[in-house]
Amino acid sequence: MSALLENFRSLSLSNELSKEQLALATQWETVVKSGQIQGHIEELNLRLRDHSFILGTVTPTETDAIVFESVFTVIKDLLASSKDVKGHYAQYRHIIRWCAYLQEILEVSEDNKLSLNYDLELPREVIEKKKKDDAKKQPAASESKPAAKADVKDNSKQGPRGKPDEETLKKLREEAKAKKAAKKAQQGQQGQPQDQQPQKPRPSAIDFRVGFIQKCIKHPDADSLYVSTIDVGDEEGPRTVCSGLVKYFPLEAMQERYVVAVCNLKPVNMRGIKSTAMVLCGSDENNVEFVQPPEGCKPGEKIFFEGFGDEEPAKQLNPKKKIWEQLQPNFSTNANLEVFFKDEEDGDKPKKLTNSRGDLFKVASITNANVR
Repeated sequence: MSALLENFRSLSLSNELSKEQLALATQWETVVKSGQIQGHIEELNLRLRDHSFILGTVTPTETDAIVFESVFTVIKDLLASSKDVKGHYAQYRHIIRWCAYLQEILEVSEDNKLSLNYDLELPREVIEKKKKDDAKKQPAASESKPAAKADVKDNSKQGPRGKPDEETLKKLREEAKAKKAAKKAQQGQQGQPQDQQPQKPRPSAIDFRVGFIQKCIKHPDADSLYVSTIDVGDEEGPRTVCSGLVKYFPLEAMQERYVVAVCNLKPVNMRGIKSTAMVLCGSDENNVEFVQPPEGCKPGEKIFFEGFGDEEPAKQLNPKKKIWEQLQPNFSTNANLEVFFKDEEDGDKPKKLTNSRGDLFKVASITNANVR
């Protein structure tokens, strides 16, 4: 199968790729190099459901040939070993269609080709749509459900149906007022219950990791943004990250370098591209500098503030709780340019940003930096 790429390059096919397509090509080729293509089969099938080829071109590209070489064996083994052949034909119908075409133009030998049954009757593909809120579709229970016979009484003395009389309402208000006063008095004597006291977020909630920028391009639709492909140690492959760093760093300074990434912020759509992490930098009024991982760090390595290394970060920070917004103002740099966290209210000594080996993370030259 190693001759597939040579066969593709011999074809007279040409595609002018946009910057976004080039970034997409880098992501898929990185997945192949990482050996994680099997974990992306569903994503590839979905991509090929809406596009003839991976990059959305009218003819195949080199990326199709590269991905095909890895996917071909996976699909071939799946169809050969499974008893539920029809089910897999239906589940991966778009990849199979794509493979069937590519194996012909790439001249895969007859011994290696997928042996496909074109007479199988596959079920119609169902594309699920988001369900509307049932509350909007259905009338309220009180409006749609007829009253039971046992509930039908003469309400003429009680005023309008379903509404308590004035005497009952007055009694209910007095009871609620008395309960509220009693609860307030109890809290005044004993203090607020522990489970109701708002807990301050801890810096261990944030998922800091070492990241490696594999490739960076200008955002096709935003002059101030870069789009980077960053390895942060995820099994499913690198992440796409948008950063507003164009006016602070030239494009060449964004290539193949180590950074610190914040990996559990909620993904944000930035001018059509979903950004799934953030690059950590230190800044003052005029300058921005990367927080620099020490020599010897690897992509995906956990980073934490001193004293919080044994705690697991949240899978994803809840934007409504404003955890990042509460913690970030306490991140800065000292006279030695080391990144630290200090809670002024607690009066604790600063906790430096470190890793399991005790290495410290610094910026190049900015003291008292705003780190974010």
